[in-house]
Amino acid sequence: MKKNYHFYAITTIIFWALAFVFTRLALQYFDVYTLSFLRYLAASITLLIIICFIKINKPKKKDLPTFILSGALGFFIYVILFNKGTALVSAATSSIVIAMVPVFTAFLATFFYKEKLKIYQWFAIGIEFIGILVLTLMNGSLSINEGVLWLLIAALSLAAYNVIQRKLTKTYSALESSTYSIFFATIMLCIFLPNSISKTINTPFLTTILGFIIIGEIPDKALF
Repeated sequence: MKKNYHFYAITTIIFWALAFVFTRLALQYFDVYTLSFLRYLAASITLLIIICFIKINKPKKKDLPTFILSGALGFFIYVILFNKGTALVSAATSSIVIAMVPVFTAFLATFFYKEKLKIYQWFAIGIEFIGILVLTLMNGSLSINEGVLWLLIAALSLAAYNVIQRKLTKTYSALESSTYSIFFATIMLCIFLPNSISKTINTPFLTTILGFIIIGEIPDKALF
């Protein structure tokens, strides 16, 4: 099981898919910034519980800037833009746009790591771009919906995170690299704490639970 990435990949896909639907539901009660904070507060609490039972190594001082950048790109910037975009488009549309993450990741990996794409991979990238083009032409003219634009930038941010994670996972485990990146992102998101407290207090209990289960962050077992 440790060598079989399919289990981790399938688990990631399931939680990833749920995030789009639950985000749309939760945004009916939370604003973008409150939901962003609650999402990673939940993730941080969950990870704190996990590392109480699973020992992980402390980050090296020289790697702290990389973890901060990783948290900023993969969780702080990404989740805010993701929530803003998802609030303006359907869950299905947001899932299609965010599916550009592997495409952006491939381009960035080609530039930074000199990786070469195979023919079928270029073919898959072409299909992705066609999907985005269809979304931008749905109204009969070439215009980019504001929500689609936010989601494209979010996808680019997450792709940059993926590239950074490749470097980190050469030294740290998937759990370690995810945990420290999320911790730093949660600290950044604390700027929304004052507003989040009042919003959460005035939110129905069931909706609060929905906000907390939108973690969607499975350690990067299936990423590389």
